[in-house]
Amino acid sequence: MSITQQYFLDAHRARQHGRAAPPAPGTADWRAVRELRDYRRFRAVLAGRPARGRIRSAIHRTMRRGLIRGDPNDTP
Repeated sequence: MSITQQYFLDAHRARQHGRAAPPAPGTADWRAVRELRDYRRFRAVLAGRPARGRIRSAIHRTMRRGLIRGDPNDTP
């Protein structure tokens, strides 16, 4: 059974029992992504790491070391 079929079945059952219909699939996806991002930032703060800019600073550190520039002295 697909997600859409399950949704229509749940909506039909809710209507029969006089309850509110469940949210349509995909309507809360971006909210879940934002909540995950906020949770990861919160855990970073608790661990004593910066909550923002971690990826950018890691890329900058890597570039400074010459790993991305292709330094001839760098061994793979």
